[in-house]
Amino acid sequence: MALKIRLMRRGTKQKPHQKIVVVQQSKGRDTNFVEQVGFYNPIFDPPLVKVNRERTEYWLKMGARPTKTVESLLKKEGVI
Repeated sequence: MALKIRLMRRGTKQKPHQKIVVVQQSKGRDTNFVEQVGFYNPIFDPPLVKVNRERTEYWLKMGARPTKTVESLLKKEGVI
């Protein structure tokens, strides 16, 4: 079971926000997820990012690979 840490879009038109979730690699963007590990809201200035560090580190150790966007967010938060 290959896992990815990716963004899951939520919100309405013109007011998007994303959840940072752990998902099976074969699943789509907005399908069922294994666990939510964070939140990202690009509307605020600066953008709001909240990450559960313990759970994110756990999933990274278990072999989950972040997407490029999530990887950059995790680097800014100091998780990676």
